[in-house]
Amino acid sequence: MKVINVNLKENSYEILIKQDLIKEVVSKIRAIYEGKKLAVITDENVHSIYGMELKKTLSLGGFEPSFIVLEPGEKSKSLETLNYIYSKLVEFNITRTDMIIAFGGGVVGDVTGFAASTYLRGIPYIQIPTTLLSQVDSSIGGKVAINLSVGKNLVGSFYQPKLVLIDTKVLATLPDRFIKDGMAEVIKYACIEDEEFFEFLNGIDINNFTAYFEDIVCKCCNIKKVYVEEDEKDTDIRMKLNFGHTIGHAIEKYFDYNKYTHGEAVAMGMYNITLKSEEINYTKEETSERIKEILIKFGLEHRLPEMDEEVIEKIIRNDKKNLSNKLNLIYLRKIGEANIVSKFILD
Repeated sequence: MKVINVNLKENSYEILIKQDLIKEVVSKIRAIYEGKKLAVITDENVHSIYGMELKKTLSLGGFEPSFIVLEPGEKSKSLETLNYIYSKLVEFNITRTDMIIAFGGGVVGDVTGFAASTYLRGIPYIQIPTTLLSQVDSSIGGKVAINLSVGKNLVGSFYQPKLVLIDTKVLATLPDRFIKDGMAEVIKYACIEDEEFFEFLNGIDINNFTAYFEDIVCKCCNIKKVYVEEDEKDTDIRMKLNFGHTIGHAIEKYFDYNKYTHGEAVAMGMYNITLKSEEINYTKEETSERIKEILIKFGLEHRLPEMDEEVIEKIIRNDKKNLSNKLNLIYLRKIGEANIVSKFILD
């Protein structure tokens, strides 16, 4: 088992990474929680595959789990879903001494974390991420949120989990599209922080991709841990993790979260923001081409779809990174070196 410690003083926690870790979930939860009641929030897809197994495991381990099952997809990161979760927590009589579990991908983790941070002014929670994207990125660092009709992640908080349990074996049941989705965030980490990791990804044998899952997840978690420890509230270097996200979030919103996954949109964002930064001679020549090639390798689109520029501009104006009509954009100097650049929104 790989153990990564996220050191945040009173908010510190462990990330545990291992194949078949779900079979050890009882002992790992028991190490940090003495109670019995658990509210497990998941979605229909994960519940259909693993729900009964997890419920049986938890029950045999002496816990009393109650499940809240959401519709899959970005639209569940909503005020309506949040209200539904609150009502179920009341129904289950969840108190501040009980525990909530986020059992799913990034959407489940985000909305569960936000519900945990606000219900009764804070209930402890655990992340058990089940997608590549959530395992390498969204389950770590405590950024939890829901979307509003005008934009993504506009209502949220910083609320660290008590534990992150990553079972890389569950990735084997993911549809191919959602492996690609997660690989966009993996590529992001390589682009902003580690050129050697970028070349490692370039050298992966696609026909034996599953053999690399554990190493990839561990590498990304270690990179993110450093950013989170240095900048827990996302006011400084942690903003580098938003590389490709300003354009990506705008694409997601433009198509009402129906056409592209988060990772697909971020992939297009990374390539196109790098094209822009190359045009102004900020970024080393051919960096965008290298990003394009690795995106193609992993089956990700790099070209922007046709969109109304005025609508996209309006969406970007509502981006949470818009500060006094300035956006903090993330530009690469080269692969492995990223910087935060403040730009007037109309530049």
